[in-house]
Amino acid sequence: MALDGIVTHAITHDLQRCVGARIHKIHQPTDHELVFSIRGGGAHGKLLLSANPTYPRVHWTTGTYVNPMEAPMFCMLLRKHCEGGQIESIRQVGNERIIHIEVKHRDELGDLSNKTIIVEIMGRHSNIILMDPSTGMIHDGIHHVTPAISSHRIVMPGSSYTSPPEQGKLDPLAITSEQQFNEALHDTDETAPLHKRLVDRLSGFSPLLARELVYRAQGDTGAVQTAEETAQPTLSALWSAFSEFSEQVRNNHYTPTIKTNTETGKSFFSSTELTHIEGEAVIFPDISACLEAFYGNKAERDTVKQRAADLIRFVQNEKAKNITKIKKLEDTLVEAKDAEKYRVLGELLTAYMHQIKRGDTSIELVNFYDEEQAVVKIDLDPQLTPSDNAQRYFRRYTKHKNSLSIVAEQMDIARTEIHYFESLLQQVDNASLGDIGEIRDELVEQGYMKERGKRGQKKKKTLKPTLLCYTSSEGVAMYVGKNNTQNEYLTNRLASSSDTWLHTKDIPGSHVVIRGGEYGNATLEEAAMLSAHYSQARDSSSIPVDYTFIRHVRKPSGAKPGFVIYDNQKTLFITPDEQRIKSLSCETK
Repeated sequence: MALDGIVTHAITHDLQRCVGARIHKIHQPTDHELVFSIRGGGAHGKLLLSANPTYPRVHWTTGTYVNPMEAPMFCMLLRKHCEGGQIESIRQVGNERIIHIEVKHRDELGDLSNKTIIVEIMGRHSNIILMDPSTGMIHDGIHHVTPAISSHRIVMPGSSYTSPPEQGKLDPLAITSEQQFNEALHDTDETAPLHKRLVDRLSGFSPLLARELVYRAQGDTGAVQTAEETAQPTLSALWSAFSEFSEQVRNNHYTPTIKTNTETGKSFFSSTELTHIEGEAVIFPDISACLEAFYGNKAERDTVKQRAADLIRFVQNEKAKNITKIKKLEDTLVEAKDAEKYRVLGELLTAYMHQIKRGDTSIELVNFYDEEQAVVKIDLDPQLTPSDNAQRYFRRYTKHKNSLSIVAEQMDIARTEIHYFESLLQQVDNASLGDIGEIRDELVEQGYMKERGKRGQKKKKTLKPTLLCYTSSEGVAMYVGKNNTQNEYLTNRLASSSDTWLHTKDIPGSHVVIRGGEYGNATLEEAAMLSAHYSQARDSSSIPVDYTFIRHVRKPSGAKPGFVIYDNQKTLFITPDEQRIKSLSCETK
């Protein structure tokens, strides 16, 4: 993984401003993540500790997190032992992806006690553990490891803390001479590529970083190539590149970088420049900003997809049912268009009834409605009288004629359902964990899904859903509804008649409201960008966004949740600028 021991070294240095500060609040928004609110000692901000199996990390964050109504048990335990406590030290264990946060806290009796929060960034084995440093006993971990899972170490309340197993590698920052470096690499398979030998022998070295050092040792050849595609450098040249890099790390001189490969579009990050990758590079002021930009909301998106997997599947199935229904209705419509033919056949049978005998299976008659007076063959039911056969065709004519209006009505309903489910899929795509529950509740209220959970007293519906509130560059509040529940509340209850309402034109998306009438073009552009960003067309360019005053927006009687009609609108074509959106202040209200 790209978050190696060297990146962890940079993270630990970045977190030193926490030392002396206090842990003001502790929240656990998901099963894998903790958010510490840090105050005092010159530090003020939110610290994210994540043991997500796919995106484990630690860094300062400016992200918005929705917390559950009831805090999980591990969060409650941390609050008991660490909330209000002072951070005494933050250190990395060797050059491993393990960080120890030492906290001094005063208990209920007023006595001082020390606790250690251990963050292990180990891929799917990542964990966050609260330990008593005086006894080595584990209070609890965000993920439990039982003897059935691991025979080497147990992470359960009351068990002794055991460090992850040693890998037998050397600390690269402890290598200070070329002789030590050469001896370290001689202990590896000398036929293997140099970047693999670095990874095998040095702790905290990822393949990405090893390739970078090998490339630097090769010198500038005028073409960007991977370590395997070029001749291997000498050990002396590699030592020169390694020593220069390790000296920068010892002095905490970092160049946090995200580089996107031109050919594959894949992005990489590191605490140093990635010169061996050809593509566009973005340099960040610190490693936290780099990690925040790289991971973005990937972890949340994955968690939402896992939690909403059944919901997405249900909505997709309902949409597919209505698409199939329309196809069947179209076949019925084609058949119904033949209604006039059955009326003609009925009238021909009535006109020539004297020529028909009971028991006839068919009869050929001259069609006097046809200009060429063509002969038409009419099938008969031998068990019916001539009059009943004529009435049979008239009934078929009436049935098909009536079905034209019914089929058209049913097709309109099916199209409305498809549009509704498409909008729900778009909302799930933009949803946070809290939004998923509101979408599920909406489907229950609409009768599409059955309510989950135990029987008994129903939970009270929240009268005021949480909305995203952005502040424009001109200081104007811009509200965003991310699902139908929020859209209804925002447009129909919260917004005033003079507020400006925005929505992507003929594209499923969020309702956006600019509060008040005093704003400039910058605010209008930013609100339009939000509307485009929180829509099905977020990855497109020149997205049409309609805007009008709230007084021109209304919900038709009996319409689906979130559906409105509007007039007196103007249309603005906008291409979302992600960096500009991220620069806007955002909070939940």
